[in-house]
Amino acid sequence: MKKERGKIIIIIASVLIALYLLYPTYTDYNFTKQLTSMVGEDSVKYLEQNELAIREARMKRIKLGLDLQGGMRVVLEVNIPKLLEDLAKNKDETFNTVINEVHAETKVSDQPITGILLRKFEERGIRLSRYYGSIRDNNEEIISKLDEEAVNAIDRAVEVVRNRVDQYGVSEPTIQKQGATRIIVELPGVSKEAEVRQLLQGTALLEFKLLKEPEVVNRVTETIDKYLAGKQIVDTLGQDTAKIAAVKDTNDITIPETATQADADAAKEHPFFFLARPDPQIPGEFFVAEENREKINRMLKRPEIKKLIPTDMIFLWSAKHSLIAEGKKWYKLYPVKKEAELTGGVIVNARATIDPNYNTPVVNMEMNTEGARDWARITGANIQKRIAIVLDNRVFSAPVVRQKIIGGNSQIEGMDNIEEARLLEIVLKAGALPAPVEIIQQQTVGPSLGQDSINKGINSSLLAFVLTVLFMIIYYNKAGTIADFALMFNVVFVLAVLAAFQGTLTLPGIAGMILTMAIAVDSNVLIFERIREEAVTGKTLRAAIDAGYRKAWTAIFDSNLTTFFTGVILYNFGSGPIQGFALTLMIGIAASLFSAIVITRVIFNIMTERNSNISFG
Repeated sequence: MKKERGKIIIIIASVLIALYLLYPTYTDYNFTKQLTSMVGEDSVKYLEQNELAIREARMKRIKLGLDLQGGMRVVLEVNIPKLLEDLAKNKDETFNTVINEVHAETKVSDQPITGILLRKFEERGIRLSRYYGSIRDNNEEIISKLDEEAVNAIDRAVEVVRNRVDQYGVSEPTIQKQGATRIIVELPGVSKEAEVRQLLQGTALLEFKLLKEPEVVNRVTETIDKYLAGKQIVDTLGQDTAKIAAVKDTNDITIPETATQADADAAKEHPFFFLARPDPQIPGEFFVAEENREKINRMLKRPEIKKLIPTDMIFLWSAKHSLIAEGKKWYKLYPVKKEAELTGGVIVNARATIDPNYNTPVVNMEMNTEGARDWARITGANIQKRIAIVLDNRVFSAPVVRQKIIGGNSQIEGMDNIEEARLLEIVLKAGALPAPVEIIQQQTVGPSLGQDSINKGINSSLLAFVLTVLFMIIYYNKAGTIADFALMFNVVFVLAVLAAFQGTLTLPGIAGMILTMAIAVDSNVLIFERIREEAVTGKTLRAAIDAGYRKAWTAIFDSNLTTFFTGVILYNFGSGPIQGFALTLMIGIAASLFSAIVITRVIFNIMTERNSNISFG
């Protein structure tokens, strides 16, 4: 027993860690079950009371793929040939012929699109500078610039899609690039095909909006705060609303059970400012913790609150969190004018760079003639005011106007790093996507079909587990029972690793888990058969077990290693369901080696030390 103490500690620690990682999944299941049983105000109140706990559980739980929970999987393709066509400085019959040939060949060739374009022109003895760049540029320089434009187009499309999906309210979406021109979008729980097509293919809306004056914002938000607290007010439109406040109980802020008395008092006295904290450095702007954003949205959407907000004023969220404090992500809430001063269609170029004078990241923005004229008027009339750069109703930046800008060339400051400047460059260019985005593949799984898949997946897994357990017990007696005991831990470890790395469990993934059960048992079968052979030679039980594990190890390791490499190849070169199968297969192989080699060996050693009778069938 003492010899195995280290291994026992490792096993116990592994099991405890696995259970800890799986606890959020269990918690989320209970929350979902509880919410399903409630209706009306009870469900809303329960959601508000447990909103933070529900959010944390869903972030850490095992994610379910579209085939298990329903939703849509869309493959988008950015039309790079159309981008190359639009980037040309002039076009003629030869150019149009080449572009048409490029369009046709890209559908059947894996060669880079710019490489195809270069080859087509070289076959005709035409330099690319005739249609792209300047006369001094050689073909290599032009191709390099076109490649950069193509990569930027993909990045811009991904940013636009991610921004729209976030606003659409999809829980746990997956957005990733595939290859050089494709984007895969997975939207769990979504089934409205027409809305998704409009969401993903519509033109991005880039706007420049002035922030409202701080004194106006303060007056409006103080009125909202008093109203929510049930105090007598005069709203921002100059109408006496004391009677409304007197008859309405509008304080619907639910205080979590873990909150202190001071927090409870603050929430009742100042419901709005308790959730939306004024920025101490910039008057008229607010910080809101991530878990409170939906509460603020519900407040601002209430009809009686809308009456307190001027008709030319709206609140918009920052596109990403502005800071991390108190262990939370905090987003900015911007009060801006409803009407845009300018739209993104006037922008012809934007580039992130480092200002050589101050060594800080900046974004240089260039507008067309019409935009330059309007921009000069707007900036001249709003010096020292802030203008929000808004993409699809999300604020990406809100720079201060330092001076009147003439000529349409502007420099935006205030970014923390070059990555943030790069993101703003993408946003500024995304107002009018130069490369159309087309849906080339679409798959919809209804919630009922997803639930049916879950039921069938669970049933098949249980059936496979039960049959495997029975076979091992019947054929190998007590040794088979020990192998089955280790097999249970194998399943727990696979699920725990999926939860730890926020992996997604799919129907093929369940098939991979069933296969790993067989692999885990197969390792024990090799060991047990070897022990039987050693026992026939007259060796003691302990010596036969030692020899069986030692001599079976090479075969077990070789077979598992080759299977693991197969999983790696499938994961890297496959997509969607294939990746789900490969992921659980690789995790299962690692878990099966631990359960079959370590756990069962420790149990056998303890039993032999205690002179327990072990039958191998």
